[in-house]
Amino acid sequence: MNTFDILQILIEETGLQKNQVAQTVTLLDEGATVPFIARYRKEATGELDEVQIRQLQERLTYFKELDERRQTILKSIDEQGKLTAELHAQLMACRLKTELEDLYLPYKPKRRTKATIAREQGLEPLAEQIFQRVDSSIPLELLAAPFAVASGEIEDAAKALQGAGYILAEQFSNNATARATVREQTWQQGIFRSQPARGKAGTVSKYEMYYDFSELLRQIPSHRMLAMRRGEKEDVLRLSVEAPEEEILLRLNRLLIPESNPYHDWLRLVIEDAYNRLLAPSIEVELRLQVKKTADAEAIRVFAENLRNLLLAAPAGNYRVLGVDPGLRTGSKLAVVDQTGRFLEHSTIYPHTGRGRIEESQQGLLRLIRTHQVEMVAIGNGTAGREMDQFVRQCLKKVGQKLPVVMVSEAGASVYSASAIAREEFPDLDLTVRGAISIARRLQDPLAELVKVDPKSIGVGQYQHDVSQTALKKALSEVVESCVNYVGIDLNTASWALLSFVSGISESLAKSIVDYRNQNGIFIQRKHLLKVPRFGQKAFEQAAGFLRIRNAKQPLDNTAVHPERYKLVEQMVTDVGVDLQKLLAETIRLDSIDLNRYLTDDVGLPTLRDIISELKKPGRDPRKTFISTSFREDVMEIKDLQEGMSLNGVVTNVAAFGAFVDIGVHQDGLVHISQLADKFIKDPNDVVKVGQPVQVRVLEIDLQRKRIGLTMRSGEVKPKSAPMKQQIKKPKRTTDQKLQSQETKTDLAAALEKSGFRVKKRKQ
Repeated sequence: MNTFDILQILIEETGLQKNQVAQTVTLLDEGATVPFIARYRKEATGELDEVQIRQLQERLTYFKELDERRQTILKSIDEQGKLTAELHAQLMACRLKTELEDLYLPYKPKRRTKATIAREQGLEPLAEQIFQRVDSSIPLELLAAPFAVASGEIEDAAKALQGAGYILAEQFSNNATARATVREQTWQQGIFRSQPARGKAGTVSKYEMYYDFSELLRQIPSHRMLAMRRGEKEDVLRLSVEAPEEEILLRLNRLLIPESNPYHDWLRLVIEDAYNRLLAPSIEVELRLQVKKTADAEAIRVFAENLRNLLLAAPAGNYRVLGVDPGLRTGSKLAVVDQTGRFLEHSTIYPHTGRGRIEESQQGLLRLIRTHQVEMVAIGNGTAGREMDQFVRQCLKKVGQKLPVVMVSEAGASVYSASAIAREEFPDLDLTVRGAISIARRLQDPLAELVKVDPKSIGVGQYQHDVSQTALKKALSEVVESCVNYVGIDLNTASWALLSFVSGISESLAKSIVDYRNQNGIFIQRKHLLKVPRFGQKAFEQAAGFLRIRNAKQPLDNTAVHPERYKLVEQMVTDVGVDLQKLLAETIRLDSIDLNRYLTDDVGLPTLRDIISELKKPGRDPRKTFISTSFREDVMEIKDLQEGMSLNGVVTNVAAFGAFVDIGVHQDGLVHISQLADKFIKDPNDVVKVGQPVQVRVLEIDLQRKRIGLTMRSGEVKPKSAPMKQQIKKPKRTTDQKLQSQETKTDLAAALEKSGFRVKKRKQ
């Protein structure tokens, strides 16, 4: 398959114009990154967005891999002397890897099988005679008799027929059309069953709802499949696929047995053997893998969406921040950072270990605030977080000082503290102090700080340890890359970890930039990047537009306008008749510019509109405005909750079955998907996002299991006389709504190992 063929298939698959696909593929092959193509090559792609470009990239990779595999197969079959013109055409027409492998199966080198042994015994001619027979004048036994020898492995005609059957069964199982038939029928009608593993029946486990579970294979939701596979991995469950065997055998008989063949009954037995012994197990493995990949893709999509929302959370901005890593026995670590995130001083206070140290802790806290003119306080939401929040507010109230006090998620902070990046940044500081610094910086700019942490440690995933780790890493890296380039970063303050996600900049190149900056001072112009060792023109082209320089000599260096368009902007400025600084100050003048005057072969209206938009708000942060959420001061622990109570909260995780919300009691509550809105919701992400402030009401409380049920629906919450039961009773649903997921506490524990519910199993 040549490049033109791949392009044609991509055009047919996507419905895009030929020029769009061709130009995008060319840019990708030249090493351009997806963010760069989406932002600065809109004319070439016809304004494709990142999602469309990544889909093209994935399909392009798929077809390239398909073609490489095709060439290997063609060579293998040709070397066997079995490559006919018809087979060559069939292989060249394949667009799916499964189709390609099905055609190759008869020619694929195999281990020693029953059919192999039968061929070695000279029974292949018998198998051919039986299959090609058109008259019934000779009974099967007589046909097989000449192949039986009195003193050998073939004892009699029955043994010869058995061997011939093995040969035909293997041929039938290798038939590409037969495999496609079994695959399609099993996929459409197959039932996925889950039962307790041997010796596990009746035992208490978190997989009990799956002890007698069945569902159409093609309809199983991602989280349910991953939960059952985890149960199988832990030897608690036994999983299987129940195919419509009778219907499949009928179709195989019609497909494989020639109408004129007189040995129908015997061949039907051979086909049944081929199906049960060879085809069914093979297709079951294949389809289970397919369903697993689909489940992985959905779980990874949920994780990626949550991560994107977390990374793009509104930054508080350039303020002096006191970060607090709360603790009880070991004390609370305090760390101050300046407006750029530079560490200034740290201290440890012990406000929760006894009355004798409260006054001392107050003085220590207020001293840091006064000394460094702290403008905001960030408190980690872990152990003693609410107690520290109350303590800080009381200290500030006592001296009549008003400062914003914000609870900050510290998920992954401990991972960062012990990481190589943290050791490199603060080699002489204790892990807990590094954590306090990270908490302060997270308030200033979540994106800049969270990129230093492995996304899997941030706690916004669902079954993240059960999915393909390769696919997960790739998807999450793409999300981080997309977010970093969407926001743009400050070239003079960014860490190498943040720089490494900028379009065109590798980890080693990012470290070179930081080393150059440390040795030569801050960058005053974008073009000075070319002075960095190994930073060439290609890297500059890909990266420059996403890097910002505050107070730069060239004002455009603090915008998303790419350096390749500076001359164009200068021409606009000249035509308007004012200097650039004045134009940026009086942006209303931009409305008078006739963009059509600046159209060229490679600059169209999309780029021109982007330039004008950027000049109107130079260096603007595209993220939302920061809004802090305050928890109720009278609600500190789960025992303070009451059914019907209205609370402020922050969404900490979104899963397929609902959303987890931090309400300030050290235990996230669950808003089940059925409680997210008054209408039917298919995807919780349609209603809530990670990091979003929400208003919730307490639906149910289980003090013993530390579970909190919340609702975002309108209407009265009816108090319950008994504690929350293990199963949640849901309101009656429509037929469509009954298709919603049946979650278990396994689902919840996997998403956020804090709380969960077991949902009553419903028939589909």
